[in-house]
Order: sequence, then C-alpha cells, then structure tokens
Amino acid sequence: MSDLLLVRHGETAWSADGRHTGLTDVPLTARGADEALSLAPYFRDRHPALVLTSPLSRAVATAELAGLTDGVPDPDLHEWDYGGYEGVTTAEIQRTRPGWSLWTDGVPPGDARHPGEDAARVGARADRVLARAAEALRADRGDVVLVAHGHFLRVLTARYLGLPPEEGRLFLLRTGTVSELSTEHGLPVIAGWNTRP
Repeated sequence: MSDLLLVRHGETAWSADGRHTGLTDVPLTARGADEALSLAPYFRDRHPALVLTSPLSRAVATAELAGLTDGVPDPDLHEWDYGGYEGVTTAEIQRTRPGWSLWTDGVPPGDARHPGEDAARVGARADRVLARAAEALRADRGDVVLVAHGHFLRVLTARYLGLPPEEGRLFLLRTGTVSELSTEHGLPVIAGWNTRP
C-alpha cells in the first residue's frame, strides 16, 4: 500500500526566529541543510511514484539534500501567504493584537507580492494537491512525497483527515522531519509524525 509522505523543509534563519516565512525565499541554514541530509537514509531504498516540492528554494534544497532529486515544483505547495505579517513573529503580532491566532484571525493584506491568504484559501490549495497525489496513490506504484512548509502541510493534513483547514492548528510540525499519512480499513490516518531517521 502506498502512502503520502510529508517533508517539512529544514531550518531557515526565519524559522529559527519564529518569523512567519511565507513567500519570502529564505535559504536553509547550515543546520537546516544538515536536517535535510539526515533524511537521505529514510529515502535511500524508497522509490516514490511522485515527488512534488514547493517552488521555494528552502523546499527544493531540502528535497535534493534528502536524495529526492526528481522533485517537480508545484506552485500550490507554497507556504501560507502571511500578507502584512510576513517576517513578523507571533509575539510581535500579539503586542497589538492580544490572543491573535493565524488559524482563526487571519492576516492583514500586505504589499502586491504578499496579498495574504485565509485558512480557506490555503485549504483549497491543499485540496488540489491532495487530488493530484490521490491519482498517483490509486495507481499504487509507490509513495507520493510532498516537500513543503509547516503551516501548509498542517492544513493539508487536516484536509486529508476530512477536517476544516483551521484544524491544522492541532498538528505541530518541526523542520527537517517526515510525516506519514496512510489509511486503515479504508479510512485516512496519521501513521507517523515528526519523524527523523
């Protein structure tokens, strides 16, 4: 049986600082590159039917360092567009918006490059990715690997499980990890989460 494997990119300077890193193309840190390299043994003997990556360099580099050299960039896999909160930490936001939550309160619009998204729009992108992955999984020629970003993959997991996009808040996802979505008795399940080989 083939599974859906989720890879969160390795650490970046902004992820290490807790800054919302949506469409800004921040590279991996040395630690992030090491995290990505540490995933290579996990994929060494696997032959995925399909590897899709976010087009952002931190995801593409993670895929390549993990040995997933045949990844196809998919624009739907980019991170949540944080709009006016791009590059800002939750603590900084909560100084002026106490109790703010990305999941329920959303983001203000930013500049032309960062118009912002709400959970429903991110969920719609996740649904499109899941539909593409499902085609490959139905053929059962191997796993499907998605290399992308923390908040996006959390929303995708919620949608895979049939939950609203906002319920991605339940799935903390660390950098440089592999998570496994599978089925049991025909129902979607999480088979592994935040795994490091």
